[in-house]
Amino acid sequence: MDDGTARARFGGERVARLGTVGGDGAPHLVPVVFAMIAGRVVTAIDHKPKTTANLRRLRNIRENPKASLLVDHYEDDWARLWWVRADGLARVVEGGQDREAALDALAAKYAQYRERRPTGPMIVVDVTRWTGWSAT
Repeated sequence: MDDGTARARFGGERVARLGTVGGDGAPHLVPVVFAMIAGRVVTAIDHKPKTTANLRRLRNIRENPKASLLVDHYEDDWARLWWVRADGLARVVEGGQDREAALDALAAKYAQYRERRPTGPMIVVDVTRWTGWSAT
């Protein structure tokens, strides 16, 4: 799958899985909503209930910025299966223009964020590699 197709399919989805690895080498995977800004994927720590504010994904990114995001499409017709992965370097953004641009992009994509903008940190992944696969 070429980069353009991979980006288009990725951007058209509503949810991705964010993979990070902390200093202990243990993988961590969580579903996230996201938006794309140029070569970046952004996601927010929002108001949905969480067990702690000290989230593992944030700790992992601070220890090891390498991250992957995965979107996939499944149907019982396996000729229509595909997936796209965005690998890159992540950072936690707590203020400034990058945070505001990410919030605007998320609010444009998700009504829930237009109604209640996230107040937590943002995760910005500068994508360095797009990979994907399609059954057809």
